Amino acid sequence: MTQHELAHLVGAAGGERISRWELGISTPRPDFLVRLAKALDIPAIRLVHLDGDVPDLRALRLQAGLTVADLVTSVNVAVPTYYAWEQGRWTRLPAPQSLEALARTLGESVEVVIAAFREAQRHRRRDETPSVRPSL
Repeated sequence: MTQHELAHLVGAAGGERISRWELGISTPRPDFLVRLAKALDIPAIRLVHLDGDVPDLRALRLQAGLTVADLVTSVNVAVPTYYAWEQGRWTRLPAPQSLEALARTLGESVEVVIAAFREAQRHRRRDETPSVRPSL
């Protein structure tokens, strides 16, 4: 399939946009990720870069084709609260009803959502760990 054919299938402006996505120059919006996965007959998670085997909250959100605005509206949570969750900046898991709402919205089990919370926190700790450089 050509880039132009794929662009037509997913409703993108043209083959140039597909080319930019393939080259990593730009990133498709979440809704395009879902359309691309369907057009390519692959799971949407394959189009999301995972740092490890477990998807974090951002990966689950993108896999579901949701923007942050879509997700917070569906789950009934404030945008800053969700961003804190997605960025691993939380000290305890949300209440069970919030976890269940997230799971429903993301199309996953509560267990997968909890694992995604923990993965987001793991990424944050890794990114905050200063790198050690040998002195010369």
